[in-house]
Amino acid sequence: MNRYPLWKNLLILVVLFFGILYTLPNYFGEVPAVQVSSAKSTIRLTESAKATAERALVDAKIPFDGIFFDNNSVRVRLRDTDSQIKAKDALEHAFNPDANDAGHTVALNLLSASPNWLNAIHALPMYLGLDLRGGVHFLLQVDMKGAITKRLDSITGDMRTMLREKDLRHGGIVRDGESLVVRFRDAALRDKARDVIRDRLPELQLADKTEGEEQLIVATLKEQSKRTIQEDAIKQNIVTLHNRINELGVAEPVIQQQGADRIVVQLPGVQDVAKAKSLIGRTATLEVRMVDEAATQSGSSVGVDVVPERRRDGSVIPIAVKKQIVLTGDRFNGADATFDNNHQPAVAVSLDAAGGRIMRDVTRDSIGKRMAIILYERGKGEAISVATIQGEFSNRFQITGQFSAEETTSLAILIRSGSLAAPMDIIEERTIGPSLGADNIAKGFKSTMWGFIAIAIFMVIYYMVFGLVSVIALGSNLLLLLALLSLLQATLTLPGIAAIAFTLGMAIDANVLINERIREELRNGSTPQAAIAAGYERAFGTILDSNVTTLIAGIALLIFGSGPVRGFAVVHCLGIMTSMFSSVMVSRMVTNFIYGGRRKLQSIAIGQIWRPAAEGKE
Repeated sequence: MNRYPLWKNLLILVVLFFGILYTLPNYFGEVPAVQVSSAKSTIRLTESAKATAERALVDAKIPFDGIFFDNNSVRVRLRDTDSQIKAKDALEHAFNPDANDAGHTVALNLLSASPNWLNAIHALPMYLGLDLRGGVHFLLQVDMKGAITKRLDSITGDMRTMLREKDLRHGGIVRDGESLVVRFRDAALRDKARDVIRDRLPELQLADKTEGEEQLIVATLKEQSKRTIQEDAIKQNIVTLHNRINELGVAEPVIQQQGADRIVVQLPGVQDVAKAKSLIGRTATLEVRMVDEAATQSGSSVGVDVVPERRRDGSVIPIAVKKQIVLTGDRFNGADATFDNNHQPAVAVSLDAAGGRIMRDVTRDSIGKRMAIILYERGKGEAISVATIQGEFSNRFQITGQFSAEETTSLAILIRSGSLAAPMDIIEERTIGPSLGADNIAKGFKSTMWGFIAIAIFMVIYYMVFGLVSVIALGSNLLLLLALLSLLQATLTLPGIAAIAFTLGMAIDANVLINERIREELRNGSTPQAAIAAGYERAFGTILDSNVTTLIAGIALLIFGSGPVRGFAVVHCLGIMTSMFSSVMVSRMVTNFIYGGRRKLQSIAIGQIWRPAAEGKE
């Protein structure tokens, strides 16, 4: 009556085994490490970087416990902080021979100390938040005036193009603060230009002005347009920060908007604050320029800008480009890796309407000439693509060449995520040491442990053997919850630890319902075996209803919450799902092992059963 089939027992035991396996990495802690990643968007690390790092450490006679290549970075696991500092210096020298033009970021980090066989099966520890692991907290102020200035500079180019298309001669377009001033010789020409600008650039507010014999149009951005530009600047900066912080290998960084013009960045586990600041503050812009073939061949730098072009074989050659900028990065709507008509890898690029008009005018007169896409970082430019113009095109075109599929993917990423939409300044910086995080972990562990012990003592005293079964189920619930957090690589914070303690109380409630239902069946005269079966079956509906309603509240917190609330909600929702399995399946299996094999069961140890007084007695 109270026996699971063999397959069900084996399934539960397998789940518990994997729970133990994926919980294990959390008990090994972390060790010092050094991470090498790309400092330039045009440089990508390959497996060969692993050999370079190993050779540098061996030559410097620095012991290490492992070198790993993952996600465009090389990580070296070391034994102590002294070795970590020495390894950082050795790797800095090996990867950045020219300190003035560093191509790689060498940063201090932490890695899991779990054995390699656990890493091989992707059994990794859960991520710890800033409050538990330590790290750095930055508050960034976005320069909204800079975003508006950048947009006005872009509009200036658009105005020149559209007035030239309509053959409307002007005396110059200059930016004066947050206004654009266009000069004309007579009022009739000014009126025609005003109509063109109003139709093509509805985001501008236009006003006429006379200055001596000149007729002026003074253009300013509408308030709604300014708000849109500022909102877009915040969004683009957040996306760009995500791309940059990925280079540090930070697990679960927090990057979110605060107020109208600020961004909060939290980097758990980062030890090298200087490297983090350098990476976050890095400025990058994208420009399209025409190649000056004569200057490139002669090697002259007079009247041109010379930028390096990195070839597939790793060599670098100088390319002379004209000073006139054809397009800037804000004209690019997107870039994707694709294939051309000959089924060769290519990059499909799309521009906005204004960029398309500029590109059409330039390419119409430049067929057969070369055009360069240049990425500027830290004031230095590098040509990420130099291609020959083979025909007139506008807002959609392809970059083709002797590319591999991986190279087109990298080039598309460079074009998409090149620059910040507006400059940022770090106005607040806090470093949280690992000792404070360790103290928080210790307090959280103690609170959970004492809560578990208190529940266990009460259940064993009140429900005896069935109380012990409930405690085993509760322990398996905690085990599975930690395993699931590790498997999903979720981030555990202090609110998450609070959610674990809260989940323990929620989980034991299901076993209380089962035990009380079994007691009720016994009071009604059922045999012990029948009471156990009925208790589990009839309590299941109530358990399911209560957990589903609680799960709905948890999902609402997950969807609409942020920060600490979201951290609590993640653990809370996972805990509800694991408690359903452990409270019903695991506890039933243990009960079956204890009582299921006895055919003539006279009684069960479930504590004092209070029977109603006999009818007619006082």
